Amino acid sequence: MVWLPAFVVALFQSALSLPRHWRMQTSGFDLGIFEEAVRGYADLGAPVVTLKGAGFVQLGDHFSPALAVLAPFYRLWPGPETLLVAQSLLFALSTVPVTALAVQWLGRARGVAAGLAYGLSWGLWQASLFDFHEIALAVPLVACATAALARRRWRAAVWWALPLLLVKEDMGLLLAGVGGHVLLAGRRRWLGAAALAAAVLGTLLTVLVLIPAANPMGGYPYNATAAPGDGDPLTRLLLPAAKWWTPAALFAPVLLLALRSPLALLTVLPLAARFWSANPAHWSTGWHYNAVLMPVVFVAALDGLRRLPQHGPLRLAPAAMLAVALLAAPLPDPTRPGPDVLTARRVLATVPDGARVAASNRLAPHLTSRCTVSLFPYLTFPDSTGSTRLAPDDRSPLFRPTAEWAATLDTPDPFPSPTDELTAQHSLPTAGYHPVAHDAGITIWHWQPTH
Repeated sequence: MVWLPAFVVALFQSALSLPRHWRMQTSGFDLGIFEEAVRGYADLGAPVVTLKGAGFVQLGDHFSPALAVLAPFYRLWPGPETLLVAQSLLFALSTVPVTALAVQWLGRARGVAAGLAYGLSWGLWQASLFDFHEIALAVPLVACATAALARRRWRAAVWWALPLLLVKEDMGLLLAGVGGHVLLAGRRRWLGAAALAAAVLGTLLTVLVLIPAANPMGGYPYNATAAPGDGDPLTRLLLPAAKWWTPAALFAPVLLLALRSPLALLTVLPLAARFWSANPAHWSTGWHYNAVLMPVVFVAALDGLRRLPQHGPLRLAPAAMLAVALLAAPLPDPTRPGPDVLTARRVLATVPDGARVAASNRLAPHLTSRCTVSLFPYLTFPDSTGSTRLAPDDRSPLFRPTAEWAATLDTPDPFPSPTDELTAQHSLPTAGYHPVAHDAGITIWHWQPTH
């Protein structure tokens, strides 16, 4: 029975993410970026992400070598759909330790209800509605580590949490939480101290050494969002008040039961780091940032429920959590791609396999499996010496990819800059690009040198 929620969640998450891509609603930032990185590993090379810049290695953006585990699957089934399905399966896999714990403590029916409530929780499906991200690899690890903590299996908890350091540089905060919990609650204090030390040292190593070593600018690219600033630190951490919608949204679906468990403290460091960020997306309820906290919240809720007398309304708590999850969950959109989408695919097929193409953000993930794709409007044309630019950008021209092809939208994508995109489109004919196909609001350009 513990696999039933996993089966349901795998279907649900795939039904959310795959049709979005087929309807051309995904983007180069971030699905295209991660496909380029995984494609690099699958080709037994470096995870070069030309969407970020010429020769840009993904490890210079976020330290995510764990993405290499997806390379064998991408080698068999190359395409962005492989990453989307992998994410759905990873989220589904994370339900197994949560459901097993719930069944052990609450019985079969209530345990399965709790497992389904977790698998359908908003933090997971919100991530599936925004492309693919490396944090998908962290979610099952966090679920296994937190479930092990709940069972007081300290060694297993630490071993499950250690690989988080290879998923993303900020995952050390969750490892630190696991180590701190073992240190304070367990008998193996040395193990907790070792995990805490590994979290601190591993995070410092990745942020101060490994990422700058791989980054062409020689630094950690997100220093600006974490810089201390000039204001009051406490004000920056706690305000604006809109930040507090995120913890409210995390704990409300479990009826606040997680707050009765010390395991809920594992959310403190990740939330504090996000609240400190100058980027509002980091502390919002949108995007993918809350997925890794959902297993912590639900396991903590199970632990909190176990600490209460199991009679009366409390017996209905798992069913209530499932009802909340079902009411909040979006319905998968079964709409098939329309004629414009099918036409758009035919237009994009004009770009030959293996070509170097600069593509608008929304077009990029439909080319990354077969071309070397950079982000339009940031490119240099083939005979450029590196000093000629088609659009303003705050990066050095040295890092601009060269592309013989361009795929642009008549209505510019909001990201990265509609103004820059229009300026670059108007510059394409002067730079030697000629339109070779146009339909469904897409134009394909090919650079043809003048003699």
